[in-house]
Amino acid sequence: MRISLFDRRLAAGLTLIAPLLPAHAEDSAELAKKLSNPVAALISVPLQFNYDRGIGPVHDGKRLTMNIQPVVPITLNADWNLISRTILPVTHQSSLAPGSGTQTGLGDTLQSLFFSPRQPTAAGLIWGVGPALLLPTGTENQLSGRKWGLGPTAVGLLQHGPWTYGALANHIWSVAGDNGRPAVSSTFLQPFVSYTTPTAWTYTLNTESTYDWKQSQWSVPIHAGISKLVKFKDRPVSFALFATYWAEGPVSGPHGWGGRAVVTFLFPK
Repeated sequence: MRISLFDRRLAAGLTLIAPLLPAHAEDSAELAKKLSNPVAALISVPLQFNYDRGIGPVHDGKRLTMNIQPVVPITLNADWNLISRTILPVTHQSSLAPGSGTQTGLGDTLQSLFFSPRQPTAAGLIWGVGPALLLPTGTENQLSGRKWGLGPTAVGLLQHGPWTYGALANHIWSVAGDNGRPAVSSTFLQPFVSYTTPTAWTYTLNTESTYDWKQSQWSVPIHAGISKLVKFKDRPVSFALFATYWAEGPVSGPHGWGGRAVVTFLFPK
């Protein structure tokens, strides 16, 4: 059977065009899935807005916090990456205690560094381990513990198909700072699970629990949310909304329901 020149050109055109549309969707879905991986080799700058209420002994306080959370991967060699994760809070809070007034400013910075293999293990495990540092960058006494802190941090996760599940943890001990402020010994645990669709929607459930060993007290916020990765002139941006419920916490901490919104700017290589 003879194939005309037109048929050959049409077939060649379809061969070129057919992968393009699915590839775009796959690229977005893959980027969305990488956002569920704390040690992905992907530069990102999340701006995380949190609203908490019911704070203080009379549950009258409110807090708005914007966490600036740049993630920067650094290639060390053919086998290892160093992932820098920073959390710098900008906070506005009011009525946390009777007569406490209102405070606005920077809080203390948490800097984590993960040494992570560039390839998963044979079982598919993605992991990273390194130091975490607490820096007293708070601009108000009520927004800072005035302590320098240091400790280990680690993360491990698996990604099977659309699913991502794992946990991130750290422990911080205070090592220097204002002697008049309470010492720090705090464990942070963040188990998480997420599901990413082919159209770059991601459904996430996690908790960001903290145990204060000095006060023998848990703080347990549970976050459930949805995010969507979109592109503006090929620049990927993720938008997310979460509901927060404080399942456990000190008397002076948040109570009941809160909320979270996240805008993440991605800079894939």
